[in-house]
Amino acid sequence: MVENKAALDNDSDSDTSINIDAVERMQTIGTGSFGRVYLARDTINKKNYYALKKMSINKVILTRQINHVFSEKKILASLKHPFIVKMYNSKCDGQNLYILFEYIPGGELFSYLRNVQRFSALTARFYTCEVILALEYLHSKNIAYRDLKPENLMLTKIGHLKLTDFGFAKIITDQTNTLCGTPEYLAPEVIIGNGYNKSVDWWSLGILIYEMVVGLPPFQGDTITDIYAEMLTGR
Repeated sequence: MVENKAALDNDSDSDTSINIDAVERMQTIGTGSFGRVYLARDTINKKNYYALKKMSINKVILTRQINHVFSEKKILASLKHPFIVKMYNSKCDGQNLYILFEYIPGGELFSYLRNVQRFSALTARFYTCEVILALEYLHSKNIAYRDLKPENLMLTKIGHLKLTDFGFAKIITDQTNTLCGTPEYLAPEVIIGNGYNKSVDWWSLGILIYEMVVGLPPFQGDTITDIYAEMLTGR
């Protein structure tokens, strides 16, 4: 367990120009399996806001997610792209892991889509182009995102997209077999289990495009098994 905690506290790739101890926590803006996300403010320049993710290390270890969390942290620290959330810094105090991100005030694309029901072709095309640029950047680094969906796309205050939540992202140089992601957006090869590569992200993009212009994903069902059956038969 000590080694696991030490791994989480390795910040060699972080942008240490922003001191994570120099921000104050404000209200909760999100919750997850391991903790919360807080709106945080710079204690010196109070015009600067951030998103501070706090995760219980014990919960992460007990659910055997230590490798996923460490991988997410390491991948995010290596990324710099206008359509991907920026990670500034992280720290571990022995009980919790803290990760400081840029604050994206516009909310989830999912909420926006549900409010308007469907997007115009022009709006869907605009968002699609930004997602394509983000995915191309990730793939150039041999990173498969593996969880593309409206809930993981955040809107900036001027309406651009930011890809967030890299919990399922993985460096893939050849193939992998892990079944992970959100059922409605999984590529058939992920479900079949014979191995897949970064190209599964393009299938998920196709599902996202359909959902943006129609209002719902193309494959639905009462159970995950039903969704998989529809997807594999093309119904």
